[in-house]
Amino acid sequence: MFSPSEWRFETKTEIISKRRPAIQTRRIATLAWLINNKVLIMSWLIFLALLLPAPQDPQYPPVGIIDFYGLRSISERQVRESLQIKEGDSLSGPPKEAERKLGSLPGVAEARFRLVCCDVGKAILYVGIREKGAPSIQFHPAPQGKVRLPQDVVQAGEDYQKAVSDAVIKGNAGEDDSQGHALFNDPAARAVQERLIKFAARDLNLLRNVLRHSADAEHRALAAEVIAYTANKQAVVNDLVEAMRDPAGDVRNNATRALAVMAGSARQTTRHPIKIPVRPFIEMLNSIEWSDRNKSSFALLGLTEKRDPAILSELRQKALPSLIEMARWKSSGHALPSFFLLGRAAGFREDEINAAWERGDRASFIETAVKRANVK
Repeated sequence: MFSPSEWRFETKTEIISKRRPAIQTRRIATLAWLINNKVLIMSWLIFLALLLPAPQDPQYPPVGIIDFYGLRSISERQVRESLQIKEGDSLSGPPKEAERKLGSLPGVAEARFRLVCCDVGKAILYVGIREKGAPSIQFHPAPQGKVRLPQDVVQAGEDYQKAVSDAVIKGNAGEDDSQGHALFNDPAARAVQERLIKFAARDLNLLRNVLRHSADAEHRALAAEVIAYTANKQAVVNDLVEAMRDPAGDVRNNATRALAVMAGSARQTTRHPIKIPVRPFIEMLNSIEWSDRNKSSFALLGLTEKRDPAILSELRQKALPSLIEMARWKSSGHALPSFFLLGRAAGFREDEINAAWERGDRASFIETAVKRANVK
């Protein structure tokens, strides 16, 4: 059986982990943002209603979906034969041996597994491959500094996780991102977030120091969460972008998520929008780490909303194969961002992309989008 630290709860979640619930609830907020922008309609509201509280001893369901990314010259059949895990299997522990076998396949430089809960009550296993000769994303070396966050900030982080978990269980996980940071509708969660605003103003320099130099990855992850509440969002964009190359996945997750909220906020429609570089997110679409791809694709939905031709061109040039494979993922909640990004890169209008999605016409739309994108 997996420990909570080995299990990732993401979109279409029917079990909510007690560990780092903010990861899940922010995903809900992103979906709510899409609904508000008429990308999703009633079917996604139904998804929000399916969330259930976690039991004290969560049971991990059998694998319902196995999906892949990073395959270019190596076939899915080759990977499946080496994997020796199939849909319907129940895993009793982390599939480290299967990951090792995949890493030793001819042409494979490295492999990654990510188990995600859940689709129709079953787990999703994502299998990532980086083929030999394919570029790899270089993360920063692990910091070695002794600097840490103050105890009141650490306590606020713990209080925040509990309040967010309670809000989700009560069905009150909606939030207001209009100011460029998250403010929950739930009074208890919002009260903690208002404390984070005060800490961001009081400890900005310390937060920067922890984020860049602390040897404690949990403190760096919390610093990435708190620093996003500073009043001057532009002043911390570079700090968060730098944190997207942190060696710890939770730090990258929180930094990317914070930037995604900024990118989708109402401030982006003002005369002085927050300037967020797009290239780091496009690069992350090619990461071997599933969570990097997932978070970056959601962030890029906001960053490509204005359809800047240069950004869409860079998407086509640097991430088209990744967008295609991710748009084909069987879990619709995980495929959606890349489906819309692929449609934008191919020049489809937003209503055309939305109509194809609502029809469930993914395969033929992707085929047409690929042809259009390749001639641009």
